[in-house]
Amino acid sequence: MLVISVEKGAIEMERSAMAADDSGSPRVILLLGSAPDVVRCEVWPKHAFSRIVAINNAWRVRPDWDFLVHAGDFPPDRLPRRETLQQAEIFSAEHYVPAQNAFGGFVYAGGTMAMTAAYWTIHSQKPDVLAFLGCDMIYDQPGKTHFYGIGRADPLRNDVTLRDLEAKSARLLVQALKRDCLCINLSNLPRSRLVFPRLTFDELNGLSRSRIAEMKAEILAGIRLDKADKAEAIEQDLGYFYEDGMYWNHLDEIDETYLADIDRLWMSAVETGRGG
Repeated sequence: MLVISVEKGAIEMERSAMAADDSGSPRVILLLGSAPDVVRCEVWPKHAFSRIVAINNAWRVRPDWDFLVHAGDFPPDRLPRRETLQQAEIFSAEHYVPAQNAFGGFVYAGGTMAMTAAYWTIHSQKPDVLAFLGCDMIYDQPGKTHFYGIGRADPLRNDVTLRDLEAKSARLLVQALKRDCLCINLSNLPRSRLVFPRLTFDELNGLSRSRIAEMKAEILAGIRLDKADKAEAIEQDLGYFYEDGMYWNHLDEIDETYLADIDRLWMSAVETGRGG
């Protein structure tokens, strides 16, 4: 588990978190990717989550999802038929681009849907806990790469924003905490590109508001916020921000060396507290 040090403004976050009580249920949102182990959630009761967000094909995993967030180039014939939807809603680029922009934009956040859907969820749904399943982005295991068979390993494509997926998840972890959201990984796979704390479903289901507050404080206690602040300052100074989200039209303006430096800073911000 990541254990995260409190400096500067994080001290106030910790004090606020520790003052939380257990009144009301925490807002826990399940975010589903397409890794083979995502099917583990088929038997999990819906009432364990405030909402379920599916990414791309993951809407097929279980029928009771609330939001589908899909890539702008996702094939229309793979979408659920709108006439079959009840309360569920579908969102794409026109919705998630502004959300990701609120966190600094695609170049820094990472242009793959696990990150994009996570930022959209934090921005629009404001969860206390964002629980990931099927988002480990590991594709070197034998057999099928996705729950539906063999699929494209989108996070591994040759893309300037995806050189270090662990660093992108470290950035997400910190950005979420700043908005009072705890990111956790429900995967039981031996490896993951996500650097979040791991919980089992039973552990997640038993979380009280006070325990969530304690976990946030523990994680904050291991984060080097000076490193995170420096990474954000460099991001702003470089200005690799494109409001329409189409960073690929500006590749001649983006220096990968600087992005690598930023990635190293995000990783160094969380590495001091990383456990197994």
